[in-house]
Amino acid sequence: ALIVVFQPEIRKFLLMIGSTNFGKKGSLFKPFKFLKTETINETDVDAIIMACNKMGSTKTGALIVLERNNSLDFLTNTGDLMNIKVTQPIIESIFFKNSPLHDGAIIIENNIVKATRVILPVSNDTNLPQRFGLRHRAAVGVTERTDALAIVVSEETGQVAYFKDGEFIMFNDTQELAEIIKKDLG
Repeated sequence: ALIVVFQPEIRKFLLMIGSTNFGKKGSLFKPFKFLKTETINETDVDAIIMACNKMGSTKTGALIVLERNNSLDFLTNTGDLMNIKVTQPIIESIFFKNSPLHDGAIIIENNIVKATRVILPVSNDTNLPQRFGLRHRAAVGVTERTDALAIVVSEETGQVAYFKDGEFIMFNDTQELAEIIKKDLG
């Protein structure tokens, strides 16, 4: 019965243990800062947020997943593999409505777009707000199953949403959002 009750937590723990990045990025030793072997995450959060703001103003839908300690290779293989440095114009062009790459999510690791058109697991949580569409459900799903972070731009409202650990994270403005993401990536 315990396995059924704690299935999501057990899955997340096993993903962390089985991750190719486990230990390498110092996740085991995070409480001991002097033992930290982790390199500083170089993801250009400001470029991502500026792109999200611009896409929001044109109601261009987007789903951006930021990889942290857990490897997301099992997800990148569902999309088109890339190796593109993150910039505001790159993100905007990927999600442009007529772009062949705009469907699905993009996965970013350490300022590199690793994959586009990625198919993400969708959350089965029945308590999600009605205003959350499929992109939001996918953001909840990927952050429930891994330690990744997800940013969604709603195609209907143009609003930017942020998800971590399967939860919608509130913020006042995009400057605050950028600071939250930088802290979460650090």
